[in-house]
Amino acid sequence: MDRPNYITPAGYAALKAEYDALFGTERPHIVEVISWAAGNGDRSENGDYLYGRKRLREIDRRLGWLARRMKAAKVVDPAMQEDRGRVFFGATVTIADEEDNHRTVTLVGDDEADAAQGRIGWNAPIARALRGAGVGDLRRVTLPGGEREYEVMTVRYP
Repeated sequence: MDRPNYITPAGYAALKAEYDALFGTERPHIVEVISWAAGNGDRSENGDYLYGRKRLREIDRRLGWLARRMKAAKVVDPAMQEDRGRVFFGATVTIADEEDNHRTVTLVGDDEADAAQGRIGWNAPIARALRGAGVGDLRRVTLPGGEREYEVMTVRYP
């Protein structure tokens, strides 16, 4: 990875919890099902065996991805931010567009982004445009729907 994988402590805990659940609970259960199914004889038409092997590959692939993301993670606690007047990682920002529509977003790690919940990834176009902005600053963002200009209304940290 060429750039750090910034993540909040809560985001890292969620990745770790998923890893632990897959590795400690789901994977051993699937291995047990595969072992049982293999003991039943013909594996070529054994649905439990075939599905179990497929699911095991999916789990192992996800475990590898989670392990790489956690290894590259740089946990940043937004509550420890010193300059609370500017937009940096973890900031909750209220912005207004040209039509005075207000929107509140929180800049989080790319692995914990959820636009429906107002959490946008640190490397998203709008997040890149807002970095370093203070209250009252205007920022222009090129989005798939065209270019938009936003004014920073408030900046908060937990």
